[in-house]
Amino acid sequence: MEDYRVIGIMSGTSLDGVDLAYCYFTKEGSAWTFEIRNSTTIEYADDWMERLSTLHRKDAAALAATHADYGHYLGTLTKDFILQHQIKADFVSSHGHTIFHQPHQRFTCQVGDGAAISAACGLPVVCDFRSKDVALGGQGAPLVPVGDEYLFGAFDFCLNLGGIANISFRNAVIRLAFDVVPCNMVLNELSQQLGKKYDEEGKLAAKGNIHKSLLDQLNDCHYYTSTVAGPKSLGREDVERIFFSIIHSQKISIEDKLRTFCEHIALQIAAVTASYCQLPTANCQLLITGGGAFNKFLVSRIEELSTLKIIIPEKKIIEYKEALIFAFLGVLRMRGEINCLKSVTGAVSDSIGGAIYN
Repeated sequence: MEDYRVIGIMSGTSLDGVDLAYCYFTKEGSAWTFEIRNSTTIEYADDWMERLSTLHRKDAAALAATHADYGHYLGTLTKDFILQHQIKADFVSSHGHTIFHQPHQRFTCQVGDGAAISAACGLPVVCDFRSKDVALGGQGAPLVPVGDEYLFGAFDFCLNLGGIANISFRNAVIRLAFDVVPCNMVLNELSQQLGKKYDEEGKLAAKGNIHKSLLDQLNDCHYYTSTVAGPKSLGREDVERIFFSIIHSQKISIEDKLRTFCEHIALQIAAVTASYCQLPTANCQLLITGGGAFNKFLVSRIEELSTLKIIIPEKKIIEYKEALIFAFLGVLRMRGEINCLKSVTGAVSDSIGGAIYN
């Protein structure tokens, strides 16, 4: 039996905060098990929210400075987390925060310097998981499917409702995964126009009406027809350029925009699952995690339109599954084992991604 104690760090595109999860992994034979022993989310202060959300419009010096500063920030959060819970971890595994993601131009950028994290918390750090795959011609995303394969393989579909909704599933002998549709990145931005950080339980969307013209325009986006399934991914740039421009062009209430976009999300997820469910849909299990799992209205629309058996796990898994899996990707990196699948990303080969700072 082999075991690993790892702190996983995740910051998603919706800027909900920094997730830290202290995870314990055990391997017996070929089977992996896990336990999330401690976890927390640190909400971003206004200055970090502003700095990260506008960094893509700043110059190279600002990008380099933020890369270092954000690394020290993550390292300090990790050190505090360790002291608070008296943690004895082997290493830290950090996703960083994505500023640019343009795999078609062969680059992706996640700030959060691994050297700075390590210097601040005093532990080895694994980070920069996407660059190797992009260099190999892949999308560099999604990376979570390796964890889905080893840790959540009992489910027919694993759906993460984060800033961007992505899905993972096994099709015949290979695992497929891709970004399906923008999600909380859009819903949160609309909610903030009404003075709310997010649409709690989807109550604002539930008050609105579907705007057919907007729904049709969203469903006609080239992203959905360019490739039916992966490899494909969405970046913040795509969401701003394509989806926000369509949404903001409509002079309707925010509630109607929220209602329409929830319907759009549910329709796109239903279309994907209908194409790949290998059982009668009522027997297919869809595991939903990420912040959107708490949006009861959105989940109800997904359930209604897909007719799948929806599984909402315990709160800790909903909130920290991505941090858990990036901790696991770090374990595979330390073991020198594949942690990025070409079947998912479209790269020329499977790869072992991640830079190590001892």
